[in-house]
Amino acid sequence: MTATLVAKDVAGGYAHRVLFDHLDLTVAPGDVIGVVGANGAGKTTLLRVLAGDLAPLEGTVTRAPSDAFVGWLPQEHERVPGEVVRAYVARRTGCAAATTAMDAAADALADPDAAAPGDPAETYAAALDHWLATGAADLDERLPAVLADLGLGDGVIDPDATLMADLSGGQAARVGLAALLCSRFDIVLLDEPTNDLDLDGLARLEEVVAGMRGGVVLVSHDREFLARSVTRVLELDLAQHTNTVYGGGYESYLEERAVARRHRREEYEEFAARKADLVARARTQREWSSQGVRNAIRKAPDNDKIRRRAATESSEKQAQKVRQMESRIARLDEVAEPRKEWVLEFTIGSAPRSSSVVATLNEAVVRQGDFVLGPVSLQVNAGERIGITGHNGAGKTTLLRLLLGRVEPDEGTARLGANVAIGEIDQARGLFTGPRPLAERFEALVPEYSTADVRTLLAKFGLRADHVDRPVGELSPGERTRAGLALLQARGTNVLVLDEPTNHLDLPAIEQLESALDSYDGAVLLVTHDRRMLQNVRVDRHWVVDGGRVGER
Repeated sequence: MTATLVAKDVAGGYAHRVLFDHLDLTVAPGDVIGVVGANGAGKTTLLRVLAGDLAPLEGTVTRAPSDAFVGWLPQEHERVPGEVVRAYVARRTGCAAATTAMDAAADALADPDAAAPGDPAETYAAALDHWLATGAADLDERLPAVLADLGLGDGVIDPDATLMADLSGGQAARVGLAALLCSRFDIVLLDEPTNDLDLDGLARLEEVVAGMRGGVVLVSHDREFLARSVTRVLELDLAQHTNTVYGGGYESYLEERAVARRHRREEYEEFAARKADLVARARTQREWSSQGVRNAIRKAPDNDKIRRRAATESSEKQAQKVRQMESRIARLDEVAEPRKEWVLEFTIGSAPRSSSVVATLNEAVVRQGDFVLGPVSLQVNAGERIGITGHNGAGKTTLLRLLLGRVEPDEGTARLGANVAIGEIDQARGLFTGPRPLAERFEALVPEYSTADVRTLLAKFGLRADHVDRPVGELSPGERTRAGLALLQARGTNVLVLDEPTNHLDLPAIEQLESALDSYDGAVLLVTHDRRMLQNVRVDRHWVVDGGRVGER
């Protein structure tokens, strides 16, 4: 079924803060609309509004037809305790909810005494139609084949026994992709779908998005994915508090945005120069008028009525010119000054140099259930920059934990060098979780900082008053990642470990991170599948992790 989603004059946000307003968007079959903007601009909020999960503050969201099936896949995989892979996919595709609704309708149909509103037969027929539309009838048959195609076959996971909580970030991302492949959505809303996906998964995601007949709205900060996938770009501009739809792809959007920003600046500068000129001329006219009156009073004899009248008339003419000039100023079309965009500028704090050898693995083996990493023999030297890639579940995060001494090898040895000061952005952003306010949690990590210093530093990273007093667990993933970057600046480090650092970061922050890495002189261990980051960041060595083995490219 083809469907269209129309948002008309929509405003979204919270009671205390409006993130966007007067937003108009039409999603038609074949559209792939990329939503971009700074962290906190309201991208996820917009997807929730379009999905019907959150009511708009103003405006309307309509579907044509009204029963169109809209699917929303959030950026963070909600791992319900005890939920297995099959149950997760059923929930994410809407099949579980459709099955529950159909069972309830069947029970009401079988029990004529049940006080259910409406005709039970019609209710059941509608529930059955929806159940069939979701693909619930054959989901159990389709899922194993999809998982196997994504490298998650029987030898890796068991959909009926493997818990979502036991999966790595990359494996969970692939299960999320499997949910997308198994879905029968008429319109798909994707929030950061590239997070934690490996290069093969990214290629597969691009194929899936390109092959969708229905409309797609996606939020992503993966520049290469955006360039390859989207047909239009919706920019939520936090600084200017505007929203703009750009036709064409991502590269076209970058060019059009640069031109539009330059034109706005030029229009304001032209207006400001013209107004300043008129104000200066009006000031001069006023001074001339005042000087003329004073001279007339001082110089004109009391009995010289003719000269006195001439001076008065001259003064009145000057006053009239002043009024005309003020009227011209008032009639100017006001051009608001473009707000200065917040730009993240930061450096990575440096610690004294460590020993010449940062970490060593000698025939190290780590066993985690059926998965085995190793034997691995590696050495990381001071100042060395190492890029690490590999398929999801290949053991990249386990390798990092082994190198950093977070896990002991079951065989072989693992040693950390002397004076090693580690700075880390982990895949799960684990340092910033829980119920404590952000400022309090940050102070605990850097006790040498005063409360005022902590707040000042966090503000530099775009985390202001409405962020620092909120529980860490309520912050968006992008905001928690910014807090992690702030911690890297606050702490001195000589070994930098980045596990998928671009996940949840907005585009300007990613570019600033790349710039900071370029000037950092410590050792770097970089795990990323961001293709443009792999091109932009200089590395000395490239490790490839495959099936628990580590090779060098």
